[in-house]
Amino acid sequence: MSEKKPVSKEILPVTNLPEGMEIATLGGGCFWCVEAVYQEVEGIKSVISGYSGGTPETANYKAVGSGNTAHAEVAQITFDPKVISFAEILEIFWNTHNPTTPNRQGNDVGPQYRSVIFYHSPEQKAVAEKSKAEVATEVWEDQIVTEIVPFQGFWEAEDYHQDYYNTVGDRNPYCTFVITPKVAKFQKQFADKLRKN
Repeated sequence: MSEKKPVSKEILPVTNLPEGMEIATLGGGCFWCVEAVYQEVEGIKSVISGYSGGTPETANYKAVGSGNTAHAEVAQITFDPKVISFAEILEIFWNTHNPTTPNRQGNDVGPQYRSVIFYHSPEQKAVAEKSKAEVATEVWEDQIVTEIVPFQGFWEAEDYHQDYYNTVGDRNPYCTFVITPKVAKFQKQFADKLRKN
């Protein structure tokens, strides 16, 4: 029997990042919801739905949906730190999903729906830990279960998952009853951070 290789804890760099931009990789339940919220935020250049936390071999919707891979559904967010900080992105994160329910967001149940921040640098790790301790606990009374772990890889989800809410909208009851109220709440609570064009 071959010996398992130890998993590297090195933070992997993101390639092809536009100059001056930074990346945030966040899991807060169904990636359609996370994507829909952050697409509304000023300073966000792109939001891509995908999978992080597992291996490339199982980075597909069917495998991840089984709950038997180590992946989480995530949004990879490219942002301009001169317009919006990582700390501000996390403030939105805490307010637009429930970080107190392990492996669950509403009716979406399984480890792929866990609350997780995949940090891309020691600076992001420090900001995330401070935000979890100070901001999240102001928003939620129950214990925060969000994982803060090093980024190890991102695999883009299938094409039909991208820009899902804007494309499908209320033709899918999930959008009507789950995503639309979440986006409306965000728009009201963070009116000062809404995209201007």
